[in-house]
Amino acid sequence: MEKEEQVFVLPRSMYKELKAMNREQMQKVLADIYDKGAKSVEHGAVEFECLREEIRKINGIGEKRLDEIMSVIESFLSPAE
Repeated sequence: MEKEEQVFVLPRSMYKELKAMNREQMQKVLADIYDKGAKSVEHGAVEFECLREEIRKINGIGEKRLDEIMSVIESFLSPAE
């Protein structure tokens, strides 16, 4: 099943309000929207130690293999340099 995109629909009333805003008002609105988006992403954070412990419980995963798995996971989650 494909993940559905959440599409934001801009109501006409909000569009009119945005058009009438000056630079400072628009900056405040956009900052609020950004903060809400950033907070919604924060709750999806991964606890690496908990993840490591759960993977360690899998039968057949030794310490060396666990280190390899964790390094791959970290490479996908860390920002590109």
